Amino acid sequence: MDKSIHSKEYKIVLERMRKARFEAGLTQVQVAKKLGHHQSYVSKIESGERRIDVIELNKFAKLYGKSVNNFL
Repeated sequence: MDKSIHSKEYKIVLERMRKARFEAGLTQVQVAKKLGHHQSYVSKIESGERRIDVIELNKFAKLYGKSVNNFL
């Protein structure tokens, strides 16, 4: 069984997150700063190297002016 972090569905979520960041006109550095993290935190999430939980996903959604449903 494949791990969900490598599933097609998870990759789609990550792609939608990246797209939302671009649409919001934000860099990884800006997002990380607003969330109180380093740029590598955002990079690792967007690349799939680090899993994101629902609480974190909600923080990203609010920052990008989106609903969590936009990522699912």
